Amino acid sequence: MDNQIKYKRVVVKIGSSSITHAQTGRQNLGKLEHLVRALCDLRNLGADVCLVSSGAIAVGRAAMGIKKRPTNISMKQACAAVGQGRLMMTYQKLFAEYNHTAGQVLITKNTMINPVSRENAKNTFEELFKLGVVPVVNENDTVSTYEMQFGDNDTLSALVSSLVGADLLILLSDIDGLYTDDPHKNPDAELIRVVDSIDERINGMAKKTTGSNVGTGGMITKLTAAKIATSSGTDMIIANGADVRVISDIFADDYRGTLFIAHKKNDFNLAEYILE
Repeated sequence: MDNQIKYKRVVVKIGSSSITHAQTGRQNLGKLEHLVRALCDLRNLGADVCLVSSGAIAVGRAAMGIKKRPTNISMKQACAAVGQGRLMMTYQKLFAEYNHTAGQVLITKNTMINPVSRENAKNTFEELFKLGVVPVVNENDTVSTYEMQFGDNDTLSALVSSLVGADLLILLSDIDGLYTDDPHKNPDAELIRVVDSIDERINGMAKKTTGSNVGTGGMITKLTAAKIATSSGTDMIIANGADVRVISDIFADDYRGTLFIAHKKNDFNLAEYILE
């Protein structure tokens, strides 16, 4: 990572499967440490950084010894009540080790729909950035009746990006990016490096599947996120979260992933995307 930084305000989204151990569902502390270190390095370069982190339900499940993924809303929310505190405690400790401060921001769909609460949320983000704080965002699973509506926070991260006027959204996934076909089934599938516009051909490449038993987002939700982000003026990159050091590679312009180029719409209205 050189001393020139292309993007001044960055939102990074990481999914449940990227921060937990597949065998146990418990926090992958090594991965989390590398993630926080990369984000702190961006802060040290002068960028505003926001982390959208899934994982509350998965961490809560593991803490309470629940083996199977819960299917009813109340159980998911109970897991989130336990897991969110544990996850945030880990983030607070890790950011503090690198002399940075993390602040928790929990959002529901209602927060984004209501113009007053949406403006309040925007003002809160701006104050946090001014103070040098890294907002750690999650859907408020404990009380939200739109549970999983945001698609493992893919859509939420795009909404946050548009709300705060981010230059770049990085979606760390369990896949390298958008492929011409499902790479798990077709060895000839090719990675698409740059998407200038999201047309029917691009939409047709999305697969409504996910490769883990803890996340909920598939490529469909990532394309939805890309439409929101690019329409609001934010570049978006899908990259593999298996090695979170890819964040540094992105800023060195030497990475494997898919870049969706921003084309800001003059009539962009965040509320329209929320209500879809």
